[in-house]
Amino acid sequence: MRARSGVRPQAAPSHAADRSGRTEIRNGMSIDWDVAVAMDDGVALRCDVFRPVQDGRYPVILSLGPYAKGLAFQDGYPSAWERMAAQHPDVTAGSSNTHQSWEVVDPEKWVPHGYVCARFDARGCGRSPGFIDHFSPRETKDLYHCIEWAAAQAWSNGKVGLNGVSYYAINQWHVASLQPPHLAAMCIWEGAADWYRDMTHHGGILSSFWQNWYDMQVKVVQHGVGTRGRRSRVHGELVCGPDTLSDSELERNRCDLGREIREHPLDDEYHKERSPVWSRVKVPFLSAANWGGQGLHPRGNFEGFVRAASKQKWLEVHGLEHWTHFYTTYGRELQLKFFDHFLHGKDNGWDKEPRVLLQVRHLDGFVARPESKWPPARTKWTKVYLDPGAGLLRQQKPAGTAARSFDAMGDGVTFLTAPLDADIEITGPSSLKLFVSSSTSDADLFVVLRAFASDLREVVFQGAIDPHTPIGQGWLRASHRKLDKKLSTPYRPYHTHDLQQPLKSGKVVEVDIEIWPTSIVLPAGCRVGVTIRGKDYVYPGATGGRLSNFKNELKGCGPFLHDDPHDRPPDIFEGTTTLHFGRGRQSYLLLPIIPPKAGARVPRPRARTAAATTRRRT
Repeated sequence: MRARSGVRPQAAPSHAADRSGRTEIRNGMSIDWDVAVAMDDGVALRCDVFRPVQDGRYPVILSLGPYAKGLAFQDGYPSAWERMAAQHPDVTAGSSNTHQSWEVVDPEKWVPHGYVCARFDARGCGRSPGFIDHFSPRETKDLYHCIEWAAAQAWSNGKVGLNGVSYYAINQWHVASLQPPHLAAMCIWEGAADWYRDMTHHGGILSSFWQNWYDMQVKVVQHGVGTRGRRSRVHGELVCGPDTLSDSELERNRCDLGREIREHPLDDEYHKERSPVWSRVKVPFLSAANWGGQGLHPRGNFEGFVRAASKQKWLEVHGLEHWTHFYTTYGRELQLKFFDHFLHGKDNGWDKEPRVLLQVRHLDGFVARPESKWPPARTKWTKVYLDPGAGLLRQQKPAGTAARSFDAMGDGVTFLTAPLDADIEITGPSSLKLFVSSSTSDADLFVVLRAFASDLREVVFQGAIDPHTPIGQGWLRASHRKLDKKLSTPYRPYHTHDLQQPLKSGKVVEVDIEIWPTSIVLPAGCRVGVTIRGKDYVYPGATGGRLSNFKNELKGCGPFLHDDPHDRPPDIFEGTTTLHFGRGRQSYLLLPIIPPKAGARVPRPRARTAAATTRRRT
C-alpha cells in the first residue's frame, strides 16, 4: 500500500478533441482547466487548478474525490444548496459561486489569500478515466502522487494542504498513513476513518448507506456517462468526459461496492487496507466533527484526534447540517487561520489555539468552549442503572432479578430518568452494558440516547442530514461482542469484529455497546432516556422529507440505515430478545457528565453565533 517516495508524475499532453489544458483568467483567478496528471501506472487523472493571476509560488489546497469537479454544487445537490444559501447568506456573499462544487472549497474565497486550489477527479469519476474502487490502496496511492505532483509545479511553494468535507476528509487519513513528503497540513471536516466501524458495519451490522450512495452520487458522474450527464455551467464541457460509454462498459469500469461490502462481514484485510494506520499519521491536522452526524461523520474525527501520532493536532466540534459550517464565515475563517499558519508560515497565533474547541449544544443554540483534551479532563463518568420494574434510569442499583423481552426486530424498550432537578451537561462518548439472551443464534441491538421535555415529548435536533436527530446512537450485533482489551475503555468499548460468537437460545451473554460522542445541555425538568431496539430509530413525529441525493425519506436516522435483508435474515433476527437484570447482571448507562468550571458564569447560547442555530423539535 505504501507509495514510492520521490515519484513526480508529470502532466500528460492535453487532448485536441476537447478544451483540456486551456488556461484563462476568470473571476480574478488564473484557471488551468482539465490538466492531465499521469499516475505511476500511466492513467492520467484530470485536475482543475485555480491560481492567483500574479506569478509566484503559493501553497496548495488540494482535493481528490468522486463527485465530478466540473459539476456545480447548485446542479448536483440543489436541495442542499438552496437550504444553505437561504439560511446562511454569508456562504454565498463575496463570491460569484460559479466555481463552487460539492464538499470542496470555493476557490474564489481562497485564491485571494494566496492559495492555489487543485481539484482532482478520482480515478474513474468525472473526467478522470480508470476503474472506480473507493478508498482502495490504488486510490490512496493516486492521492499521494497528486500531492507530490502539486508540490513540484512552478506555481507551488512545495507545501500542500488537504481540505474538504466527507469523502474529501476520509481519504486524508488514508493518504497521511503513506506520509507524502510534501503533505504539510490537513483539515478533516466531518469525515470518517475506519472503513468497518465508522462506515460499513456499525457494531457489526451492515449499513445500507454505501450501496445507496453509490447509486445516487457516484454512478451518475462516472467517467464515460458523457452526453447522458451534465455540462459545466462555467465552460460548457461534459463533466463526465467527452466519451459516452454503454451501460455494460460503465459497469466493467467500476467495482460492485455493495457486493464487496457484503462479502466482508468481519474486519478483515479488505477493511484494514481502506482504513488509516494511526501510528503513521504524523502531519499537523484540524479535525472537525458534527454532533449530529450519527451514522457516519463524528466517530472518525474523534478517533483520529485521540489516536493519531501527530503532535500538532486540533479538534473542533459543531452542529447543524453536514455541509453548512465548512462554507460559513465561522468555518472558513477557522480553516484559513489553520492553513495560514502551516502553509504560509504566518505567526498568527494558531499555535496558541485551544487543542479542543467545542460548540456545546443547548436546546436553543450553541456555546463555544475551549478544552485541553478529549474527552474533557473534568468529565464525571456517571453510571445510571436500568431498573426493569419501573422502566427508569437510577443511580442506585435495582434490587432483585428480572427480565424484559421484546420483538427482536421491533421497537424495544425505553428507560427514563426522573425529571432533572437541575441543569445537566452531557458531552462526550457514552456506553451501555447489557446482559442479553435471544431465542435465536443472534440479536441486533440498536441503542438510542434520547432527551425528553417535561411533558415527555421527545427533543430532537437538526442533525448532519436529518432534521429530527436524537442525542446519540450506538449499535451492536451480539455475536460481535468480543472486545479488544487494549483499545477498549469503559466509555468507548472497542470491538474486534474478527470473530462471530453465535448465541445459544436462552443463554445470557454480557455486551458492551459504544454510543458515539454527543453534546447536550438539558434544563431542569427534562429527562434523559435510553431505548434498546431491534431496528433503526424512527422519529415519532413529522417526517423530515427527502433530499435530492438520497433514496430514502428522512425519518430520524437520515440515510444511515441498517435494512439490508441479506444481512438480517428473518430466521436469525426475527426472534425474541431478552434483557436480564440482577444477580451480578447490573445493566447501566455510562454518561459523560460535565460539571461547571469553578467560578465560571454560564453563558447563554445565541441563535446566530459562530455555530448558528440549533432548532429544537418536539
